[in-house]
Amino acid sequence: MLIWFVVLYLMLSIGIGLYAATRVHTAKDFAVAGRHLPLPVVTATVFATWFGAEAVFGVSATFVKEGLRGVVADPFGASMCLIIAGFFFAHKLYKLNILTLGDYFRLRYNRTVEVLTTICIVAAYLGWVAAQIKALGLIFSVITDGAISQTAGMFLGTAIVLTYTTLGGMLSVAILDFVQMGVIMGGMLFIAWFISGSTGGVMPVIEHAAAAGKFEFFPEADPWQWLTFLGAWITMMLGSVPQQDVFQRITSARTAKIAIWGSVIGASVYFCFCFVPMFIAYSATLIDPAIFNEMVQTDHQRVLPTLVLTRTPLFAQVIFFGAVLAAIMSCSSATLLAPSVAFSENILRGFFPGMGDHAFLRLMRITIVCFACIVLGFALWSNASIFKMVENAYKVTLAGAFVPLFAGAFWKRATTQGALAAIFGGLASWILVEVMVGEESLVPPQLIGLGVSMLGMAAGSLLPQRVGHTTPPEDIHAALHHRAAAETHHAAERPHHH
Repeated sequence: MLIWFVVLYLMLSIGIGLYAATRVHTAKDFAVAGRHLPLPVVTATVFATWFGAEAVFGVSATFVKEGLRGVVADPFGASMCLIIAGFFFAHKLYKLNILTLGDYFRLRYNRTVEVLTTICIVAAYLGWVAAQIKALGLIFSVITDGAISQTAGMFLGTAIVLTYTTLGGMLSVAILDFVQMGVIMGGMLFIAWFISGSTGGVMPVIEHAAAAGKFEFFPEADPWQWLTFLGAWITMMLGSVPQQDVFQRITSARTAKIAIWGSVIGASVYFCFCFVPMFIAYSATLIDPAIFNEMVQTDHQRVLPTLVLTRTPLFAQVIFFGAVLAAIMSCSSATLLAPSVAFSENILRGFFPGMGDHAFLRLMRITIVCFACIVLGFALWSNASIFKMVENAYKVTLAGAFVPLFAGAFWKRATTQGALAAIFGGLASWILVEVMVGEESLVPPQLIGLGVSMLGMAAGSLLPQRVGHTTPPEDIHAALHHRAAAETHHAAERPHHH
């Protein structure tokens, strides 16, 4: 019975996605939903993109095992990232009227910086999307009681998400996010209420967690522990800012004001709501300590789904698995779309300068299918946990793309030479420490990468310029705005000349 309900829900989701596909006519509709989403939809799509597998399974399981200190990256770092993106970058990026972050890097620096940062951004998505695919496999395996293996579940999940993302693009992702946000919030709150009946209310769970030291957030007074703690926090908080999905949500809004507040409200709702799955998962250790404490040590990602399957009636299971599938599908569709659009626009398009809008739309769809196949392979090959996969995903953008974005937006003296030094220095030092020292490193490798990236930007911009660069005019963003508008105008006219 549970399986049929889940199948029905999946069919409904695909139906909504296919309906949205009939409204997609141009590359802009596909990539940024035509830039006319209202505040409730932008808020929902920000929330739903981030509230995925790691929030439901990864964060909750890590909290049960390590307490609040273990989840500093997500939700603490993740929600701060969205607030930083909203307040500091949304207005600047929105008014440029561009499709991708790579476009910004090309306008602000040059084609080389555009390609290098886009490769960093696309690489970062491998781990994140793979985590969602892994979670879909886990769910199909759990609800069919092993009849569908986790591997088969991954193939099935990828096929479903790929169908509506490839056809409907950002528009179908946004409409589904809006629907799925209601399902996620209603479903999770209902399960939390239902489970609290078995624990004698909410307070016994909170008191038990406090007594077990699960609410200790800051590390002890040891500088190396603090560095590890800050490393995890900063990786998610700053490494996620130069991400195409965050940028896509900002630029899909109808106005710049909606872009800012959609991001900030979405972040706040996400932060508060992450504590619901944490509460449900921790309740398991009170309800049946013998079974669940052992599971925490062996396979902690199964604590939450096993609790729901063994301790709740059928309709509660339907609501829970519907909510979880909603969360993971909305997250994986957005994270499949973002790198594919970036790769098509900023790397492939350079090889086909005369390409018309419809040909470009087809290219984006082909790229999504190729990227999905690569991600599926990575998910099948990697042994990392869902939480670790997501946490590791942002190291590459922290070391290689954050400093060029930040300096480009807020430092008028930032040059192309500085950006190249920041990218190469940051990535090389991070990879070197990661490979040579790895887990033994006292300072997290990605923090070393960030530090070297900052030095590279400062030195490269202030030293005599070897790389061709025109000094930006006084109001750089006004100039970028005109250049972006001109490029958009030429792109719109290009098919007519041919």
